[in-house]
Amino acid sequence: MKTLVFDTCFNKSYIVLSENNKIINAEIIQSTESNYHSAFLIPKIRDLLKTNNIQVKDLDAIGINIGPGSFTGIRAGITIARVMAQQANLKLIGITSLEILSKLAENKENTIVTLDARKNKVYFAQYKNSEEIISACLIDKEELIDKINNNTSIIADSSISAYLKEKNIDSVNYEISDYNLGLYLSEIVNNKLTLENDDFNWAKVKPLYIQKPSITKPKEIKNV
Repeated sequence: MKTLVFDTCFNKSYIVLSENNKIINAEIIQSTESNYHSAFLIPKIRDLLKTNNIQVKDLDAIGINIGPGSFTGIRAGITIARVMAQQANLKLIGITSLEILSKLAENKENTIVTLDARKNKVYFAQYKNSEEIISACLIDKEELIDKINNNTSIIADSSISAYLKEKNIDSVNYEISDYNLGLYLSEIVNNKLTLENDDFNWAKVKPLYIQKPSITKPKEIKNV
């Protein structure tokens, strides 16, 4: 089974091509001064498939990070994934960014993943032995401290890692590490594909925003 997964929700883009759970290629895309990393996704996918003599129709499934994360990244990634899956009649599996990050925890017994959602809010999810016990949600930043105990592994971004450090709480800051998060996405997707009776219809995969994007209203034009 050939799967292609890609992720544009984080501070980098990730693309991974695999066959029968074996990695064929794994790419990490950085932003440049002039372009956000997701802008390079389509040509990178095209080049990766061409290099490996694979066409989109040869794939069995596509996996995609549905968020929460960069609003621009979420829209870009899911739009491309849905179009590819629809046109080639492929299975499409959506995975949350928090589930992907949970794989970074050394202590799987109790894992918290939390990301800055701004306005004194954080995205939050909790896992026990790799099983989700609290799905991705939005909580107050102050509430986060009450959910942490001595046996908790915490995965966070730079902002929340700094906040926790002020409270003398250690965490893994995924943004300053060299983890290839695409490999974790590929692993999760391939595991889900082994489950029976799961419906992986492309039309059911939608962005997980949790909160609405901030919209700035245009300023009124005054008569002069």
